[in-house]
Amino acid sequence: MEPDIIDARGLKCPLPVLKLEKRLATAQPGTILTVLATDPMARIDIPLHCRQNGHDYALEEADGVFRFTITRSSEA
Repeated sequence: MEPDIIDARGLKCPLPVLKLEKRLATAQPGTILTVLATDPMARIDIPLHCRQNGHDYALEEADGVFRFTITRSSEA
């Protein structure tokens, strides 16, 4: 299954996190989302949001773009 992509490149925090929250609110447990962001604060804010809400995440960085792969928790 291809993950949903949230393209937040060029947006300043907290917009990437807010877009992620909105999508997670309607996502089924186990849904995989990809967030693309360029704001350095996203590197802090998105992992913090995931930890606080029990979502798994992975971070890759290339060419100034952060790529977060987030799996929605069944508890959220």
